[in-house]
Amino acid sequence: MTIAIVGAGLGGLALARVLHVNGIDAVVYERESSRGARGQGGMLDLHSGTGQRAMREAGLIDQFHAIARRAGQDLRLLEPDGTLLLQEDTPDDAPLERPEVDRADLRDLLLDSLPAHAVRWGHTFESADNGLLHFADGSSATYDLLVGADGAGSRVRALLTDARPAHTGQNVVELGIPDIDRTHPDLAAMVGRGNYWVLGNGQSLSAQRNGDGRVRIYLSFYNTAEDWFATSGIPFDDPAAARVRLIDLFTGWDSRFTALIAACDDMVLPRSITTLPVGLTWPSTPGVTLLGDAAHLMPPVGQGANMALLDGALLGQALAAHPDDFAAAVREYEREMFERTSAAGRQSAHVQAILASPDAGRKMLAFFQPG
Repeated sequence: MTIAIVGAGLGGLALARVLHVNGIDAVVYERESSRGARGQGGMLDLHSGTGQRAMREAGLIDQFHAIARRAGQDLRLLEPDGTLLLQEDTPDDAPLERPEVDRADLRDLLLDSLPAHAVRWGHTFESADNGLLHFADGSSATYDLLVGADGAGSRVRALLTDARPAHTGQNVVELGIPDIDRTHPDLAAMVGRGNYWVLGNGQSLSAQRNGDGRVRIYLSFYNTAEDWFATSGIPFDDPAAARVRLIDLFTGWDSRFTALIAACDDMVLPRSITTLPVGLTWPSTPGVTLLGDAAHLMPPVGQGANMALLDGALLGQALAAHPDDFAAAVREYEREMFERTSAAGRQSAHVQAILASPDAGRKMLAFFQPG
């Protein structure tokens, strides 16, 4: 029987890999023209019980450890006036509980673990009916099981539920400083080896060191409207002027933080944050299921990629356990996935509420150090 996976993100590739390990062929259809067609984003922290568990099930945990950054677990939490609330530096012998890894490196690891023919690039999914996939170029392909691993804007999702992502009230601008150790050693020392987080009243600045020497900076604006970018006065077509406007929006913050914004290059990317309803389910339907953001899109607070990877691994194992009964495998997978990701979604929503609240820094400190 033919398994078709729509989307060559982390979850879809993890599914394909676990199926491959178990001697089951699957085809991944990806709309991008090639593996290098676009950037894959920044760093991920893979948790020992979820994302790393998926890598173990995929037979790739040693390769993962070879590209993971233990020091990426470092954390510095501050308030806008410069007050340091928390500093956690990772000892050299600390366990790899939540090491950081470049998303692109992790995706490459998964891609390299699959046969070359497993991923078919340049296939934009449009619809499915009667065991046929239809693509934007007019081509089609057969399937017995269709797995939607096609992210937040999933087209496969519509086969199972009318739910659509909704805006959370958070809008993010992504910036970055390349080769920070050479170009701005003072800022590099301030940010440290891992995550640097400044939380204010309705705004936050986070800086995250990447494996290639770039520091990605995310400026978040909470309790804002879906059309906030259009009304914010940020001229995204003029990076230099955009940085000036962003610095204005952080008036009153310690000058070290606005210096991070001033040092950024000309990549200025707006991102609206959306989520699916927490606890979303659907009646199990023969021949189709979802994983990752297509199934349970969450706020970007550390759970999404881990859940997607584990979704893929556990669905692969269920299919391997029931190779002649895909419907039973999907039911087994969905029962576990619904419970697990609902709990992760509730925790993510709780963290999101803290970030959007007054005195977010002190509340986040209490979250990290309860009692």
